[in-house]
Amino acid sequence: MPSNESRPTIHIPGTTSHTIAPRAGHRSEGTLRYLKAGTGAPLVLLHTVRTQAEHFRALIPLISDRYTVYALDLPGMGYSEIVPGASYDEPAMRAGVKRLLTELDLHDVTLVGESMGAVLALTAAADLPERVRRIVAVNLYDFPGGIARSSLLARVVVGGVLTPGVGPVVAGVEPKPVVRRILQGGLVDKTALREDYLDELLQVGGRPGYSTVARAVYQSMPSLIAARSRYPEVKAPVHLVYGEKDWSRPSDRQANKNLLPAADFTQVPGAGHFIALERPDVLADLLNAVA
Repeated sequence: MPSNESRPTIHIPGTTSHTIAPRAGHRSEGTLRYLKAGTGAPLVLLHTVRTQAEHFRALIPLISDRYTVYALDLPGMGYSEIVPGASYDEPAMRAGVKRLLTELDLHDVTLVGESMGAVLALTAAADLPERVRRIVAVNLYDFPGGIARSSLLARVVVGGVLTPGVGPVVAGVEPKPVVRRILQGGLVDKTALREDYLDELLQVGGRPGYSTVARAVYQSMPSLIAARSRYPEVKAPVHLVYGEKDWSRPSDRQANKNLLPAADFTQVPGAGHFIALERPDVLADLLNAVA
């Protein structure tokens, strides 16, 4: 990370922070940041909309004795570099995931993604079948509305962010109580959103250019929905995990079961969209059982 940029306020015990430089000649690429921990077969964690690698702070210590864990900050998010004019549609974000796998030359990889990260886990696996061992896709974020389904407040804020003209201004204003309410809309247990993590997300949101990234990510919803067409191409075993109270509807979940008929399926009782915050133990048990 450049020395003049802010630094993470949260340290996950046992992790170290690393970067991947842009490839020569790829002007739209930025430096990617990731966290690394543990020993064993490689496991890559891909975070949700408007979050970062620290989203998995509670999960990483539960699995790092079985896996070498890589938690990526997706392009432009967390402390990955913000490149002016870069795309944040699904193919561009998927390219960042593929860079991690190829630049580190990872094989036999377990890809674990939550929300938007779950979509990217599946599409990256479709592109790199020779590197991927299995996929755990948690609360796939591939349905109309996305986070706007969580509450009236979220609909108003996301609608404002997407409105032409005023959208960039709205995206740059993130009052802490509003961000807290929106993120808690993805939780059944509201206390799972810890205050220090919320403060960290707000610090990242203050990075120069981040409001442009945030708006572009919300605008990328159609590309995440379109990415569903890639699911049947996935050759590795897939485990679909949904929170009982996730924003997706039963029809959304069934549609993905139909696209991935061989996939295992788990529904987590009493959990919402952010299972990595709310029930990291469920994900750890599932992953450690097949390490």
